[in-house]
Amino acid sequence: MTFLHAVEQVNAARSAQDLFGGTDAGHRYRTMAKLLHPDTAPAGQLRLAREAFARLALLWEQYRRGERKLYEGDIAHLYSADGGAALRKMPRRARDNDLMQREAQALSALERHGEDRHRAYAPLLLNSFRQRDPDTGVQRVVNVLQHLPGFVSLALVARCYPQGVPARDAAWMWRRLLVALGYAHRAGVVHGAVVPEHVLIHPGEHGLALVDWCYSTRGDEPIPAMVGGRLDLYPPEVAQRRVAGPGTDIYLAAKCMSWLMGAHTPGALRRFVKGCTIPYAKARPQDAWRLLAELDDLLHQLYGKRTFRPFTL
Repeated sequence: MTFLHAVEQVNAARSAQDLFGGTDAGHRYRTMAKLLHPDTAPAGQLRLAREAFARLALLWEQYRRGERKLYEGDIAHLYSADGGAALRKMPRRARDNDLMQREAQALSALERHGEDRHRAYAPLLLNSFRQRDPDTGVQRVVNVLQHLPGFVSLALVARCYPQGVPARDAAWMWRRLLVALGYAHRAGVVHGAVVPEHVLIHPGEHGLALVDWCYSTRGDEPIPAMVGGRLDLYPPEVAQRRVAGPGTDIYLAAKCMSWLMGAHTPGALRRFVKGCTIPYAKARPQDAWRLLAELDDLLHQLYGKRTFRPFTL
């Protein structure tokens, strides 16, 4: 990048996000600051340098103010970006870069191979890049993801319903979770961490999205890591580092929904859960779409024709 190129980019930016969004923002700022600083301005360009440097500093300050930490996780922290339309996900430790790359690969596979009509069941990957810490030189993989306003995790739902979510309300969540898994599995992706913190719902619109694809696999391999505090939800093959598959996600989903309903789980649904959580992986259901049809039949037997039930927190 040259001095004049940097001036042109600063003047063309309509917002801080135009200049710094979707990039290693810190590295970009430092590079441009060196080029535009009045002390190093090319001969005859002092006034242009002062104006561009002042605008660069203003845009950088606006960008920094707009990047708020919204969520903290075991692997990564998520920051608001692009005026709240996106989330910037940065790993806490560089050793987890491989997990961040897994997420980027999984979401890219869903984008390429998943059915368009089910795209809302996972966040879009807007960008993925490496960011270098200027003080330590350590590089971290950063994923920029679509923000999903209005969505809350099943972990939060459970806190609002300490006695358990009624099964008739949990039914639409379970159905949509199986759709999300069917969408992923047909695209060749196993999520690998279907736990309450990673299942988001939109209470008013009955929407659902499966997030945090850092534990995902594509092919015959073990799940790379387990979510702390949720070890009791995992099937045996994960802890034993054996090959995971669609049945791994189905086991996790059934355990997750059973956990959410608690004492409200009817006997027929308890038996359904038992059939989905057989320890021997090959004896478990492997097709989320077929399982959804079986669940629909069971729900019809229990509650009759499907109707919309408002759900509030």
